[in-house]
Amino acid sequence: MSEEQHKAENRARPTTDEFRAFVAADWAPRSTARPAQAEAAPYAAQRRAAVSAAFPGERLVIPAGGLKVRSNDCDYIFRPHSAFAHLTGLGSDREPDAVLVLEPLDDGSHESILYFRPLAGRDSEEFFGDSRYGEFWVGARPGLADIEAELALSARHIDEFTDAVGKDVGAIRIRIVRDADRELTASVDAVRAGVAETDEPSESEALREADEELAHFLSTLRLVKDEWEIRQMRDAIRATANGFDAVIADLPKALERGRGERWVEGVFGLHARHQGNGVGYDSICASGDHANTLHWIKNTGDITDGDLLLLDAGVEVDSLFTADVTRTLPVNGRFSDAQRRVYDAVYAAQEAGLAAVKPGAKFSDVHDAAIRVIAEHLHAWGLLPEGVDVETTLDKEHGQHHRRWMVHGTSHHLGLDVHDCALARREEYMGAELTPGMILTVEPGLYFKADDLLVPQELRGIGVRIEDDVLVTQDGCENLSAALPRTSTDVEAWIARLAPKP
Repeated sequence: MSEEQHKAENRARPTTDEFRAFVAADWAPRSTARPAQAEAAPYAAQRRAAVSAAFPGERLVIPAGGLKVRSNDCDYIFRPHSAFAHLTGLGSDREPDAVLVLEPLDDGSHESILYFRPLAGRDSEEFFGDSRYGEFWVGARPGLADIEAELALSARHIDEFTDAVGKDVGAIRIRIVRDADRELTASVDAVRAGVAETDEPSESEALREADEELAHFLSTLRLVKDEWEIRQMRDAIRATANGFDAVIADLPKALERGRGERWVEGVFGLHARHQGNGVGYDSICASGDHANTLHWIKNTGDITDGDLLLLDAGVEVDSLFTADVTRTLPVNGRFSDAQRRVYDAVYAAQEAGLAAVKPGAKFSDVHDAAIRVIAEHLHAWGLLPEGVDVETTLDKEHGQHHRRWMVHGTSHHLGLDVHDCALARREEYMGAELTPGMILTVEPGLYFKADDLLVPQELRGIGVRIEDDVLVTQDGCENLSAALPRTSTDVEAWIARLAPKP
């Protein structure tokens, strides 16, 4: 007996046929109205057509993934795999355990079939007795006809999947997105093993390489956004700007109440959940020296007068597209001279990076432009080792001394994942040309840890990052998050407007 079965058995309550009949009886009829077609449906169909053209005659399996246990019998809120969401248009908390299958047709195209768990009848054991999927416990799900109307594809019960995926298995190549649902992947591997000698390393490796090729294609399919995706990103960024405004307005409470980083995280999370699905990644609410820990997501510190607050946060909208914005804020409303010195250097670096975003430029040009400005400031401040000038530190093989104070890259693609298109090869990412429709971040920073004895005392403990989300256009770029102030004087005015001192 599995652990899940054991837990279910322990919680089960004895029932009789009479009780089951009582539970099933006398419910109002369900509505027969069908949902309207989703706005995303025609765009998802175009994406599936691109996948179909790339893999003619093959059966392609794209799972949504299943529920994941948080603790004991409590699951995390479900979030489908990004490739599944991209190809179906289904967003937040939709259809755990579903599987999209592109079934090859004789003409070389594919039929799109969504296998999922449809709404069960009220006379079923699931309706009342299944605490993980039952309507009585977690609410109603769509039926087969509902999904077909909403998504403009075919729908089947998930119980039919195993037979369908194994049909003509010897004559049709099957590929699966392996990391979406490891249990399902194992079952598909077993189906494939029935005709392929997968105990032979060469054969097994060939299957895995075929799956990786599919995953790579689906990841790079998101490099250039369509008009619907760009609208989703605008919505996510607009909601994120509202969240930043709310945090600033509540800075006095964050200072007064203690445990201020938690307060900031909570305020932003409130607005993210209200205006979207939630946060797109764990918010970084780093005050003081915590800003110098690049992935500070503990958010356990106090915020004190005189600190800088580095807030790196983004709202994920219901379609699962997320913003990713960073602002560094003087919590008392004014930068000190040392803080402004560092902030203005980072701003100048970001301006150089933004200017490099244009069609035909390489993705890596953005970082090169920004990091040169960072290196120039570090050299001017006397922080680089003796004999190391700007050109020396920028030498990728023999320099890189500046990386003590800015270790990360300046940009990444953004979309359904905060670090989108992660399976793209280096030549498709860092070495690729920027194309209209790409969305990327520009986020230089400087981080002077409190115990860094190579920097002057007045700079120790200061960490600054400025990050914006940028759309590559036909003739340059559009800063989608430009509504959030960036210059040091504009940031001060922003705080004075929303959190005026008494």
